[in-house]
Amino acid sequence: MTEERPRPSEFDPSVPNIARMYDYYLGGKDHYEVDRARADEAIVADPTLLNLIKENRAFLGRAVRYLAQQGIDQFLDIGTGLPTQQNVHQIAHSVNPDARVVYVDYDEQVVTHGRALLAGLGETRMVQADLRRPQEILDHPDVKRTLDFSKPVALLLVATLHFVPDEDDPAGIMAALRDALAPGSHLALTHASADGVPDVVAKVVEVYKRTSAPGTPRTGDQVTGLFGDFEMLDPGLVWAPLWRPQRPVSMDEAKRVWFYAGVGRKP
Repeated sequence: MTEERPRPSEFDPSVPNIARMYDYYLGGKDHYEVDRARADEAIVADPTLLNLIKENRAFLGRAVRYLAQQGIDQFLDIGTGLPTQQNVHQIAHSVNPDARVVYVDYDEQVVTHGRALLAGLGETRMVQADLRRPQEILDHPDVKRTLDFSKPVALLLVATLHFVPDEDDPAGIMAALRDALAPGSHLALTHASADGVPDVVAKVVEVYKRTSAPGTPRTGDQVTGLFGDFEMLDPGLVWAPLWRPQRPVSMDEAKRVWFYAGVGRKP
């Protein structure tokens, strides 16, 4: 792991924040001019970026709904970002009102917004912790109080791991998180990749180098490796729109959404 990095609690108007940029993409209100300007640069780099964000969010909805329908009633969502429409707890509760959800984010602004939104929602929590130190998440009192790791948990890392650079050992992080889960647990993730449209992804990566968290796209094989020995559910690791779509999707359309998506089950 790398040296301690500063908490993003002090607003620096010169540094675009990726959570607020994502909020801007989704049509939210929790962003600043510096975030909008950098997000608009990313949209110029990839004019279909807003559709990518929408498809990423749609995958999250389909995956959470599927897992809840399979009887999973515990969800750990790491790198959740600013609250928006159709959050994990809302989707899970539409299937099982007793589902328990813990959101985790590193950004204090995200956590503050999340706690305000979740006030009074019972077994739904928002905690501040660093993905690069997975044991910090697993040992957090609110995580331990809300989730029972002796029973299946759905671990969600959606559009998160590509913000973890190689030097922070994403494979090691994922191994630690997977090892903490009981058999029957699931892992759902999306991850940026240049496998489909490398020129476009390269342009967006250049924009994100000038934000609070530069991105690291990875190949399909590298993303598959993050699942370890988990059994991939059909249709395996695919471009996000192709994971159990609710409408016909062509391969040409799908690869423009340059996020791989998949769900695996711990045997």
